[in-house]
Amino acid sequence: MESRVLAAIATGEGLVSARTLRELRVDPRRVARWVGRGQLVPVRWGVYTTAELWESWDEYRDRPLARVRAVAMTLRIPYVFSHDSAALIHAMPLLQPQHSGVHVTRLHLRGSRTTSGVHHHGARYQPDQVTEVGGLSVLDPARTATDIAREHGYTKGLVAADGAMQLGVSRAALASAAEAMAGWPESLVVNAVVAAADPGAESAAETLGRELLEECGFDEVETQFPVSVPRGVAWCDLRVGRHLVEVDGLKKILPVADGGVTDRAAAQVLWDERRRQHEACSGGFGMSRLAWADFFGPARDRAKKRVLAEKSVTDARFGTDLSPEQAEFAARLRGRRYRTAG
Repeated sequence: MESRVLAAIATGEGLVSARTLRELRVDPRRVARWVGRGQLVPVRWGVYTTAELWESWDEYRDRPLARVRAVAMTLRIPYVFSHDSAALIHAMPLLQPQHSGVHVTRLHLRGSRTTSGVHHHGARYQPDQVTEVGGLSVLDPARTATDIAREHGYTKGLVAADGAMQLGVSRAALASAAEAMAGWPESLVVNAVVAAADPGAESAAETLGRELLEECGFDEVETQFPVSVPRGVAWCDLRVGRHLVEVDGLKKILPVADGGVTDRAAAQVLWDERRRQHEACSGGFGMSRLAWADFFGPARDRAKKRVLAEKSVTDARFGTDLSPEQAEFAARLRGRRYRTAG
């Protein structure tokens, strides 16, 4: 492939438009041949990247975000990115982001429609709800979370709202965004999401874990509970009484280079996690572990039955109330793991 084309792709953060290729006087037939040979990959109509870059991009964030940026290169009408696309831009969690479409909101559009793979939403928003991230105009995290709740329902909305609070958005800001939607379709779902949002959920999986525990009938589910251990503090994902629940994600054992969060070998991560569980539980706690697969299909009911059974064992051994020392330790540290407890 020509060096000038590769240079244009590098300048465009991995993307090049058909318009730019025409300006470079690249014959469209050559572009078609590069696509046919697999050297160029169409990200959307009229926007390309190299096969090498496409293969290197993560399907859960990089590729969906590339589709968003591709739309920004080609859409010529007034709009702001919103919904799933805004969540990607803000690095908020999404359920199944690899399947998310590109969403824009337009002030003067009546109704909503999908054109050329882009979801166009006609809706009001305030100027102070628009921010710029990486050169893209996008609705802010509070509005984004409430939009997702209206568009996709309670669970996906809760994941987004938890993620917004992780970014530092207060409950008051979420409530303000929801208040502006009073009387809109699904506004009651939005209100329920705002009331239930929790900044202690550090991932979509932890949000789903909390929701599963609430379905089990547990009323007071605490996120990011600190337990005193010989090495300092073990922050546990969820707590009900004296029962702890850890939500295991693949990212815990994947290296950073592969989209994970660790710089240690997987075996070492698992060994440290086992030791951490032993230390956390040695102070009079039981523990259940949940994985992503536990949240869907028939596995969900099996997971709920297992957690209920394990919680019953914990109750029988240790009771349900924290000791004064545990309660005092947690009170001193509670809330330090996230930016806002609003």
